[in-house]
Amino acid sequence: MAHLLDDGMLAPYEAAIRGRAQHAFDRANELTGGTQSLADWASAHEYFGLHLRDGKWKFREWAPNATSMWLVGDFSKWKLDPRFRCRRKPKSDVWELTVDAKRIKDGDNYRLEVRWNGGGGERIPAYARYVVQDKDTDLFCAKVWAPKKPYEWKHKAPARPQTTLIYEAHVGMASEEEKVASYREFRDNILPRIKKAGYNTVQLMAIMEHPYYGSFGYHVSSFFAASSRFGTPDDLKSLIDTAHGMGLRVIMDLVHSHAVKNERDGLGMFDGTDYQYFHGGAKGWHRAWDSRCFDYGKTQVLHFLLSNCRFWLDEYRFDGYRFDGVTSMLYWDHGLGTGFSNYGMYFDGSMDDDAWAYLQMANRVIHESHPDAITIAEDVSGMPGCAAPALDCGIGFDFRMAMGEPDFWFKLAEKVKDDDWPMGGIFYELTNKRMEEKVVSYVESHDQALVGGKTFFFQLADSAIYYGMAQGQNGLEVERAIALHKMARLATSSLNGGAYLNFMGNEFGHPEWIDFPREGNGNSYAHARRQWSLRDDPGLRFKGLGDFDETMINAINRPFALNATPVKLAANEPDKVLAYVRGDMMFVFNFHPTQSYTDYGIIVPPATSWKHFFDTDEKRFGGQGRIEKGGDYLPELVDNGKELVQQIKLYLPARTAIVLKRK
Repeated sequence: MAHLLDDGMLAPYEAAIRGRAQHAFDRANELTGGTQSLADWASAHEYFGLHLRDGKWKFREWAPNATSMWLVGDFSKWKLDPRFRCRRKPKSDVWELTVDAKRIKDGDNYRLEVRWNGGGGERIPAYARYVVQDKDTDLFCAKVWAPKKPYEWKHKAPARPQTTLIYEAHVGMASEEEKVASYREFRDNILPRIKKAGYNTVQLMAIMEHPYYGSFGYHVSSFFAASSRFGTPDDLKSLIDTAHGMGLRVIMDLVHSHAVKNERDGLGMFDGTDYQYFHGGAKGWHRAWDSRCFDYGKTQVLHFLLSNCRFWLDEYRFDGYRFDGVTSMLYWDHGLGTGFSNYGMYFDGSMDDDAWAYLQMANRVIHESHPDAITIAEDVSGMPGCAAPALDCGIGFDFRMAMGEPDFWFKLAEKVKDDDWPMGGIFYELTNKRMEEKVVSYVESHDQALVGGKTFFFQLADSAIYYGMAQGQNGLEVERAIALHKMARLATSSLNGGAYLNFMGNEFGHPEWIDFPREGNGNSYAHARRQWSLRDDPGLRFKGLGDFDETMINAINRPFALNATPVKLAANEPDKVLAYVRGDMMFVFNFHPTQSYTDYGIIVPPATSWKHFFDTDEKRFGGQGRIEKGGDYLPELVDNGKELVQQIKLYLPARTAIVLKRK
């Protein structure tokens, strides 16, 4: 609590902060009865669903409003066979079935037939672990995954790095071919790229099964099933296992903020009611996303979601999660159109305290069961305590997404003249966070490039991206775009608040937007892929951007490279020069569009000398090579009018950044 209350503006809300946290701890004690850990309680996935136990298939499903239920599939010839009729457990809302192991075999397709007073319908079991889509009918069904030889893990997960450097990726769009790529292709073709590029963590999107590919994985239907459009469960395990063997950790997007509205292949109207998993009536609908909103106050919903948190860590050995849509979860109005301009807005009754409690319990489950796992909150509201420990009355996330940073960069690129870019403003925006929290810093994620938007490089270069990227061309638009793309990424990564993120392809300025196949684009995959050949072609300037990012990330991904708070050395607005020290590196930027400086003095910490490490103007990075490589910079004493200080003198070409390493 001490960290939160270090902010004096929170003092008036201390009672509310403590009360909110107490509610979460009380709810956890109610769930566990005080007899087991919350992590042990979160094991519904081992009870519900279809499991082979002691020579018998055991199936269980929670459906309070159901009046009858059958397991239907290849084993019953898709008929209502009395041998596969489920029975309601006495004094319970749980339906169960036990059959001999020989009656259901690996690879069998199946679903449920659920009846209730006044109706009934086909359903996919809520805890199904493998769900496939029929190519002819487009309908989904569950599939038994019980190979005789379970997957044998070969590698342990790497230790949690000092600085988490995240390569955000989507398996399906990772191929250059216009198709849906597979887990195996990602394992074989993309993981080596990520490793070489220096990133230490892969963040996979769209893993949880979703019926509509174009939803980017955010309209989840089966929460315990890895999307089969990319391959089998063992294919995903092999991807993660291989990543671990390469020293890469793997986290995934966890979507507990809402669910697809589908009924047959989702949780909508699962037992004939709209309130089984979700809030009933209008409260249960997310109008902006056309999806269903969970009721985080219900015990069985908490059991479902908290167990889901544990499942992916246990079964697939993921190393953590990025929680999608945390703002939408926390506020009754989902934060839509809310500016969050004062602290009172966090404590004015607009928050769903059950959602807050759920998120704190989710973090407890994750960290109790897998202490090395990380959790990231996608929260735009700036909720105090979001990334503070539960024992300090926080929610317990390890990181919060610094969602203001991409907005800041895109605003500069689109609306602010280069002459007016604020040096102090850049430093402030990239270091602005609450004392108790760590943040994931980034110039752009997948969000900025969705259809209708642009990548940062596309925003800078505009149409010149199509005709001005050949080596030897020197168009002003492309020169500006290449220079600022590198400088923005260098500033953001070097000032990161504990972690840094990049979406695949954006590091080399991938052109255009992301648009999945749909009726409106002729079901084309042209914009749902990554054109790696642009990155690899020495005749194109995309290669220089990729090479710069690789050098930058590998420089950061060193032990203790950024193990200190950044110290600002200079922020000269007229000169457009920004300089700071962090760890064993000094970063000096000249953002001026036309003015270069010779023997520019930078006051440095006492008793330090520096050596050229790399710079954005190197020819290998698409620059002009104006700065001497490998040069030494020895400090000299100067009188600043108040005292003797040490300074070094640098040559700073326009729109260039230089990185020096402490000798």
